[in-house]
Parts: sequence; structure tokens; C-alpha cells
Amino acid sequence: MKDVTCMLKLLIVEDNEKLRPALKAGLEDLGTVTVIHDCPAGEEALEFCLEQTPDVILMDVQLAAVMNGIETAVAIRREFPRLPVVFYSIQDDDEYYRAFRRSGILSHYAYVRKSNYLLPTMIMPLLEDAVNGRSFIDPDIESRVQEVRRKDENAPMDILEPNEQAVARMVAQGMSNKQIASRMGFRDKRTISRINGQIYTAWGLNDTTTDEKVARTRVAIILNAGQFIQWNENGIPHILNEHGEWIPWE
Repeated sequence: MKDVTCMLKLLIVEDNEKLRPALKAGLEDLGTVTVIHDCPAGEEALEFCLEQTPDVILMDVQLAAVMNGIETAVAIRREFPRLPVVFYSIQDDDEYYRAFRRSGILSHYAYVRKSNYLLPTMIMPLLEDAVNGRSFIDPDIESRVQEVRRKDENAPMDILEPNEQAVARMVAQGMSNKQIASRMGFRDKRTISRINGQIYTAWGLNDTTTDEKVARTRVAIILNAGQFIQWNENGIPHILNEHGEWIPWE
């Protein structure tokens, strides 16, 4: 546990060019933080951390460039496990809540609405708590995360794009990639392989198996069941019950 009475080295990741310097000035005025870097993009934040690791990161969820704040934190934590991060966002977007739910972030973090925690005096306790290993999520955000979780887990097709839905249905019918490519008008059956990969990722199938035949079979089972199913390392399928608990599926 870090002694937060010492000056914290902070990285700010915020793509609003007016807000970023204001946050930096306001937090440094508190006398307990030194901003060692600020930037608008997750990719730049990752590169900076590989050169000089901060004590804690303050990061907007919506960022410039490709990666959002959640994806950036996951990439950084691959290199620096449990590096403290405080997320804030004004966006109410299912994709952000979905990214957070899948991130596996369990501690050393806070996730709050920007409009509720914009003042430096309100941000500072969140930074300190994250550094000390605690976790905090704004109740409104937690409610939305669970809402998205329930929606996703009860309707697997809803998180696939139209082409992915079409391919999933044909996989469930036992069609080969070549047959699916012909049906959909693709000249290269490798396009179907790439779409399959996206389906496996969306449904969590690439985390439990590297066998293409097993993954295709499980796509068919999920589609026919109409709900998400997870298989453990022993190949035992589990589904969510009404209490949000994964139980064996028979």
C-alpha cells in the first residue's frame, strides 16, 4: 500500500483540450499531486507508461484515437498489474459499460460520472482510494453495467452485428465456411473465418477453447438455447440463474 501523504505522480488522459489543463492545474494546486504527463489518447498513455510509470491514472472513458479509456487501462495493466486508475465519463453508452464488465478490473479503481466528480477536491479521494487498492463505482454506473450484463446474457444475438448474426445462424445449421461464403456472396472464405473469430470473442468462446470445431459447436448450442452459456475448464456448461449466479446447465 502506498503512503498517499507523499506526492502522487499522476497521468491524466483526457481528450478535451480545455478541460485537461484545468484538471492538471486544479489537482496540482491541492499540493498532493504532481502531473507527470497529460495526453488526449490511450495509445499515447500506454507508450508513456512503458517509459515512466505513474502512481495513478485519471482517465476519461471516451478518448481520441482508437482505444477508449477502459481498453487503455486493460492494455496498461497487462504490463503493470493493478496499476490504479480512476475513470470518469459523461457518456451513457452500452459499449463502455460492456467494455468495463469484460475488462476484469476488480480493484485499484474508481468509475464515476464526470458531472458528479469534476472538482479536484472530489477527484483526489478517488485517486487516493485507488492507490490504496480500493474500488468504487458510481451507483448509477453500476446499475447500467448490470443492466447491460442482463441484456447481453439473456440475448446473445443482440451483441452481434448483422453479418455476424447471419453467419452464426448458418454455423448453427452446420454449414461450412465455404458454403457460408457462397451464400453471403463472399469470394474468400477467410472472411467467414474472421467473422467467426468476432463471434467467438463476443460470446467468450475464444477464452475457453482453441479448437475451432468445439467453438462452432458451442455457437450452435448458444444460438439454439437463446441464452449465454459458459463452459469451464472441464467442459461443463453453465448458465446464469435469476440471481446472476453461474450454475451448471443440464
